[in-house]
Amino acid sequence: MDIENKTTFENAPLGAGGEIVDGFSLFSSLVNILGTSTKNTEKLNALQHYFSTASDKDKVWVIAIFSGRRPKRIVNSTTLQQWCIALIDLPLWLFEESYHTVGDLAETIALLLPPPTTPLTPKGELYTLSYYLEQFIVLEKQEESVKKDFIISTWMQLNQEERFVFNKLITGGFRIGVSQKMMVNALAKTTKIEASTIAHLISGNWDPSTIRFNDLMSQDTAGKDDSKPYPFYLAYALEDAPQSLGDITDWQAEWKWDGIRGQMIKRNGELYVWSRGEELMTDKFPEYQILKTVLPDGMVIDGEILPTQHLKPLPFSLLQTRIGRKTITKKQLQEAPISFFAYDLLEYNTIDIRTKPLEERRELLENMIHQLLTNQPHIANIIQLSPTIQASGWDELIALRQDSRDMGSEGLMLKRKASPYQVGRKVGDWWKWKIEPMVIDAVLIYAQKGHGRRSNLYTDYTFAVKEGDKLVTFTKAYSGLTDKEFNEVDAFVKANSIEKFGPVRTVKPALVFEIAFEGIAASARHKSGVALRFPRMNRWRKDKKADEINTLDDLKNMLRIYGNKKDSN
Repeated sequence: MDIENKTTFENAPLGAGGEIVDGFSLFSSLVNILGTSTKNTEKLNALQHYFSTASDKDKVWVIAIFSGRRPKRIVNSTTLQQWCIALIDLPLWLFEESYHTVGDLAETIALLLPPPTTPLTPKGELYTLSYYLEQFIVLEKQEESVKKDFIISTWMQLNQEERFVFNKLITGGFRIGVSQKMMVNALAKTTKIEASTIAHLISGNWDPSTIRFNDLMSQDTAGKDDSKPYPFYLAYALEDAPQSLGDITDWQAEWKWDGIRGQMIKRNGELYVWSRGEELMTDKFPEYQILKTVLPDGMVIDGEILPTQHLKPLPFSLLQTRIGRKTITKKQLQEAPISFFAYDLLEYNTIDIRTKPLEERRELLENMIHQLLTNQPHIANIIQLSPTIQASGWDELIALRQDSRDMGSEGLMLKRKASPYQVGRKVGDWWKWKIEPMVIDAVLIYAQKGHGRRSNLYTDYTFAVKEGDKLVTFTKAYSGLTDKEFNEVDAFVKANSIEKFGPVRTVKPALVFEIAFEGIAASARHKSGVALRFPRMNRWRKDKKADEINTLDDLKNMLRIYGNKKDSN
């Protein structure tokens, strides 16, 4: 055991009552507060207390976990379930019933395990969060029996709350109600470093198992990482009339593309491509490698990763065929060619220019792209300038916005020309002005219980449209209703279930909902032949009966007008 990854009774932090709190208990308590509290102030205070109390190694891992840098799963869920069943000698059917009731595997196992049998010894070695996570890295290549021994012995040392958190870390399903922005604000209060600076420091390709907390918080260290992106600037949805923004000449209008937001970085002869989710995606898009030799050094470009054909955007479903694949085939390169639509410049000649007005950054970007394509016209299908939209007034722009789907976009972006490139989501300077979603009326026919606080309610639904006398399923949705409406639907499901298939209930087809979605594509995986983009329940159509819902032909007509004719799977 690494001596840096344990504490002892002599140096362990103390709780409010003077009791010893070891590193993992401290983290488990934090997760409990973040997962149960509904008040942002409480969550922020809990994070700030943690960063003021925990060891530096544990702080680094918490930053990693809450910013999406989780360790790889060392065992799959089925194996973890089998080990628990064998340990407690429980019939499989009873475990599955318990799982369906609780709705979360990590919590189910934590609830079923017997009390711990390996109490702390008088010498009091107390394991930390970093110890467990670094053990996962070591165990990744070990035999299954070694992994089993470690996990079971750990289960028998932890209390129920700690087991739940430990299981969450194993399964990789570590999602709790805290944003990265909140974590950054807590770090800023603790370290007295500006939140915008911290957001930049914790971005990039760093390893939580090797970097020190002080180095992570150091601008000197950050400057040595050529791959490090800048925090993305995010827009709020425009809910008022655009005229409320004032003079249209103060604003830059662009198409809002439906792709992956990304930053393209060229520093010291190397090219890096990052997604907004801070995933390094350079190897996923080999098309971009030609830019390594032609892009000027010291450049960071903000833009959109999009599939294109003849310089026109294609549906997001084609991009999905490329995401998550370790190797890209020649056929995929041909069927889903990828471009980069550039719309902002963040670094120019190695200088951070984010504080310059958008109007100046845009001029630099346009000049650079124009010169690049003049000298290298053959790369126009790899990188291009995302166009701005010219309009003499708001009424003209409103009319142009109606052409969004024809352009392959979701609507418009409105950016104040005088705005700097800020960090995170800010109100006032950048707005997304999306077109109304497509909608279709459908009937609920299957229901399943949700997860987390919804684990005892049927909140995950499958919907169908008509095809003659039959009902054909076409999408699932689990968002869009109020808590009161979810409770009403849950009561209906329990009173009107027809059949049971594991956790799924077949429901009397009577409840009609308007399903909203952003895009539609052909799909061989779905019985209906279509797949929807971002489906959600727009409203409960209590005014409609099941025989008044839309038909499969209606869906296919939408596919003909707006969709992708190619099979997305």
